[in-house]
Amino acid sequence: MTNISYAIAGANGRMGKTLVEAVLAAPDAKLTATFDVGDDVEAALAGADCLIDFTRPEGTLQHLEICRRLGVHAVIGTTGFTPEQKQQIEAFARDMPIVFAPNMAVGVNAVFKLLDVAARILNEGYDVEVIEAHHRHKIDAPSGTALRMGEVVAAALGRDLADCAVYGREGHTGARPATQIGFATIRGGDIVGDHTVLFAGTGERIEITHKAASRMPYALGSLRAARFLRGKTNGLFDMQDVLGLR
Repeated sequence: MTNISYAIAGANGRMGKTLVEAVLAAPDAKLTATFDVGDDVEAALAGADCLIDFTRPEGTLQHLEICRRLGVHAVIGTTGFTPEQKQQIEAFARDMPIVFAPNMAVGVNAVFKLLDVAARILNEGYDVEVIEAHHRHKIDAPSGTALRMGEVVAAALGRDLADCAVYGREGHTGARPATQIGFATIRGGDIVGDHTVLFAGTGERIEITHKAASRMPYALGSLRAARFLRGKTNGLFDMQDVLGLR
């Protein structure tokens, strides 16, 4: 199998260092370049087959513009994009292949599939709450993974998350509407990422949980996504596509 040459964005960050480690350990991978803020991005991407980017939305969009011009594939794990910025990614994908997912870990994407099944079964008489915890340095809340979990459940229940989500409660909130999907966010310490979706019924609770002990699952999933893009010329995909879970 021909090696894939990688460029890693944000290589000095926590996730960037893990991505570098994963690429160096993979038998079918070659680390072509790493770069960070202030570096010559175009020079870094010039010799790469695929960019892996877990940075910030504004930087990622700039990197995608260069990737499109140079014919470089992209795996995007950055979160916190606005709806308008997501439309920009869709536009880039008309000219280049992109895997864009809120969480690259294979286990988390298995959980997305399980949540779809669970929500369709528990579609009456169960209140849904999403609880997530991350390290103190994470700047967006709720996490992209938590939001995606809420989207999966809402879609399975025939709801629009924008209409039924509640992102925190305080004071006299009144009784909980049956169609509400609640989010609770925890930030502290060095928690890599914990996510639980709670289906609370009468006399029982069902919890579907994923806990990350390190960032390596996200890195390994990113390499799997890059392999999936091999031979593609354009298109926007996510990890459900990569794993054949559609």
